[in-house]
Amino acid sequence: MGASLPPKEANLFKLIVKSYETKQYKKGLKAADAILKKFPSHGETLSMKGLTLNCMDRKTEAYELVRLGVKNDIKSHVCWHVFGLLYRSDREYREAIKCYRNALRIDPENLEILRDLSLLQAQMRDLSGFVETRQQLLTLKPNHRMNWIGFAVSQHLNSNASKAVEILEAFEGTLEDDYPPENELCEHTEMILYKVSLLEEIGAFDKALEELHKKEPKIVDKLSYKELEVSLLSKLGRPAEADKLYRVLLSMNPDNYRYYEGLQKCFGLYSESGQYSSDKIEKLNALYQSLSEQYTRSSAVKRIPLDFLQDESFKEAVAKYIKPLLTKGVPSLFSDLSSLYDHPRKPDILEQVVVEMEHSIRTTGSYPGSDVKEPPSTLLWTLFFLAQHYDKRGQYDVALGKIDEAIAHTPTVIDLYSVKSRIMKHAGDLTAAAALADEARCMDLADRYINSECVKRMLQADQVTLAEKTAVLFTKEGDQINNLHDMQCMWYDLASGDSYFRQGDLGRALKRFLAVEKHYTDISEDQFDFHSYCLRKMTLRSYVDMLKFQDRLHSFPYFHKAAIRAIRCYLKLHDSPKSTAEEDGMSKMAPAQKKKMKKQKKAEERAKKEAESKSEESTASGVSKSGKKNVKPVDPDPHGQKLIQVEEPMAEASKYLRLLQKHSPNSLETHLVSFEVNMRKQKFLLAFQAVKQMLKLDAENPDSHRSLIKFFLKTESTSAPTTEAEKLRWSVLEAERPSISQLQNKSLVEVNEDFLGRHKDSLVHRAAYAEMLYLLDPSKKTEAIKIIEDSTSKVVQTNGAQIEWKLKDCIAVHKLLDTVLLDSEAASRWKSRCAEYFPCSTYFEGKRSSVMPDSVYNSSRKSNENGDTPNHPMGQTELGDGQVMDKSKHSRASPSQPEEAPF
Repeated sequence: MGASLPPKEANLFKLIVKSYETKQYKKGLKAADAILKKFPSHGETLSMKGLTLNCMDRKTEAYELVRLGVKNDIKSHVCWHVFGLLYRSDREYREAIKCYRNALRIDPENLEILRDLSLLQAQMRDLSGFVETRQQLLTLKPNHRMNWIGFAVSQHLNSNASKAVEILEAFEGTLEDDYPPENELCEHTEMILYKVSLLEEIGAFDKALEELHKKEPKIVDKLSYKELEVSLLSKLGRPAEADKLYRVLLSMNPDNYRYYEGLQKCFGLYSESGQYSSDKIEKLNALYQSLSEQYTRSSAVKRIPLDFLQDESFKEAVAKYIKPLLTKGVPSLFSDLSSLYDHPRKPDILEQVVVEMEHSIRTTGSYPGSDVKEPPSTLLWTLFFLAQHYDKRGQYDVALGKIDEAIAHTPTVIDLYSVKSRIMKHAGDLTAAAALADEARCMDLADRYINSECVKRMLQADQVTLAEKTAVLFTKEGDQINNLHDMQCMWYDLASGDSYFRQGDLGRALKRFLAVEKHYTDISEDQFDFHSYCLRKMTLRSYVDMLKFQDRLHSFPYFHKAAIRAIRCYLKLHDSPKSTAEEDGMSKMAPAQKKKMKKQKKAEERAKKEAESKSEESTASGVSKSGKKNVKPVDPDPHGQKLIQVEEPMAEASKYLRLLQKHSPNSLETHLVSFEVNMRKQKFLLAFQAVKQMLKLDAENPDSHRSLIKFFLKTESTSAPTTEAEKLRWSVLEAERPSISQLQNKSLVEVNEDFLGRHKDSLVHRAAYAEMLYLLDPSKKTEAIKIIEDSTSKVVQTNGAQIEWKLKDCIAVHKLLDTVLLDSEAASRWKSRCAEYFPCSTYFEGKRSSVMPDSVYNSSRKSNENGDTPNHPMGQTELGDGQVMDKSKHSRASPSQPEEAPF
């Protein structure tokens, strides 16, 4: 580097490199300017100056200088390497790889460039190239441990685990007998365990176990050693030895569920489905009874049997499990047992057990069959559990009665208000739920979880302004909403985006949903630093697991939800262009709302101008001594106005659809949005493919049925094909139609009738049938409405009415009657009927909902709509059940501000 310069300037060039590495950017620039004063066209100096400017956020100048440097000295590997580093800093990895390859053509044995290239290949999953580069590094420097390990890992990632084992064995052959020294024991342990895991992966279980036993003295991680050993013993079919080892592991950690699962496998008593024969249940019960005697303090050994025990055995075990936890007052007890509600008979037994306990405590002060007097708090936590139980079963009236009684018993327990808030949410009164969550929040202003739950309830009630003010209580000073974004608070982005979408503000909604996608991009980029770190620190098993995790990153729920919602926004933008949507929205508004919207728009424009001026100021003066900006760049589009001005919404929707199809192919929702997007784009073969996937996943789902009818109705009503492409498409559809069992020798009307015949008792299926009946023959609108109105909700008497209908389904049916079938009278009748079923629902204006004039939540709702501050006075506050609570007497903590901490 700098070899073509005189000695003085060559030393200055070395100073530039050193200043760049030590982040003394101004010093480096000074040295670069000194060289360029004498040699203005020196390519390597121009490139290094550009790289230094890039670190000072002067990207435009940086690219100009680096390009000029490459142009002036195109045969310099330094210029190409710097160009690659510049692209890498902007995450343009493919361009960076091209630059590195150009540099290697000039200097093929440059270790630094090869190492940088290998990192990018691992990042981009160019696995064959990664193997080739790591092999080059090993060939050039075989005495470096990291090169051996890197080559082995590259072979493993390239699905060649046996070759990776050979490389590790070859490396071990170069080591001396007394290796490793004391300071490298941990790294050597990781290498041994990684090698054994590779042998396990290729099925060489005997060799893996032999290797593990042979290297035991050099392994310092004894827990991983035992876990790997027991895994190998199980796979080798040696259950007796595995049994002994699992018991050793349980003595170390008797609450590890994986150890119990492994122990069951040793006895042939494990089932993935959780279904067991009566004989196996007896054996399992005996096993866990013996384990409970051995591990008396373990909660897992008491909880696991509840999953497989039945009837009287279950009743006895669950009572024994619940009693001490109710006495102790464990708020998470219901969450612990919530998985039992997936079993058909267990919820009834659980209810019977807890109701008997409640009755016994009320009458005798003790549990059934016991003479020991329980403390008064036991009744409180029994009521608390029952409230959640009835809420889970849809018996909201009973649940509210229990939780109100618990609050009357001890009004200082915050969890009671949180649970009541949850019940009100499920019952359909989101405003009351938000008020109760805020009540709980005010009782402990320093609790982040309660604050978060309150924010979520406010967003569900569309109180966005108040939710933002509440959320930022736990963020740092400054640009608080950006702080929430920096903390990757995805549930907040989704909940606020949903709220904006419900309110018709597609710009802000898209802004929030795409923020989630940005978080996932950042998480994916964060893996880059670990490619070299993990090989250097020898955390090989964790490194491979991390890469596998990153490969399935976009299949996780938050991204799935955000992508689906973003596509819904683009569909809405496609169906209702911005100008039309705004005009329609404004025409429906009351004069006061129109005035409020105009004021809001003026405020937004003013804020936008201020943001632009701040951005200019920060660009001009917000630079520290090191060259880094002190002020974060201001968001030029805080309300997402540019996002909704996209010219081709369907192209944007397709981008996210491809990610969903790749990472969430087993989700019905993925194929539903695929169907909707492709039908709008007139891509019938892709839409048909989506229909087939929906039928494969769940043929009886109402959305699958709707899509099937809509697709063939559309294709049958389309004019005869004229072009060769259209003829080919139609021939494919005709050939594929017989493969769909629902359509064989049937018209669409008959398919629809068969669908109703299979699902006469289901409201959502009747609604789907009615919608398709109207679509197929608009003259049958009255018949379609009658089908819906003739639906009945089965009522099961179990200590109160358990309603089969779901609130969200009834709301969807109301919207169907009002906006699709276009019958306001039928929609009104349905609303009145549902108001009786859901008396707390604000949507249906139930008699006990917060929209009623005499509701205690009305004042709270009005103040929230006006965006009042969330810091309520610590004086008296009226609760949802009419009680008056003095918060100053029982708040858990009441600091003026909560502690500054991540949200």
